[in-house]
Parts: sequence; structure tokens; C-alpha cells
Amino acid sequence: MQNVTLQVEGMSCNHCVNSIEGAMKTIGATAKVDLAGKSVTVQFDESKLSLDTVKTTIEDQGYDVV
Repeated sequence: MQNVTLQVEGMSCNHCVNSIEGAMKTIGATAKVDLAGKSVTVQFDESKLSLDTVKTTIEDQGYDVV
């Protein structure tokens, strides 16, 4: 399992948290969103998912991975 913390812009409320955490579940990853720190820590199996897939999934929810 790999843990990665990504800086994510555009998150401001619990809807944002639910959106990102839900999207990560759909691809088989888990996420912990830190609104104050503008970051998302994602845990995923690197043999099944790539970091690019994780980033794209977050961006598809309307947020910017920086």
C-alpha cells in the first residue's frame, strides 16, 4: 500500500470532503481530506492503481491537484 499526500485547491466544505472520499472509494482507494491544510492523503494499492489515476479522479470531481 502506498500513502500519498496531495495538495488540492478548491475544497471548502463537507460536500467537498464527501465528494473526494466517495470518489476514492469507487476506485478502491481511501482518502482523508484536510480542508484547513488543503490536502488529501490517499492510501492505495500501487499494483492496482496509479498515482495519475488518483489525481485524475480528484480532478474529475472539480478540484485542482497542484
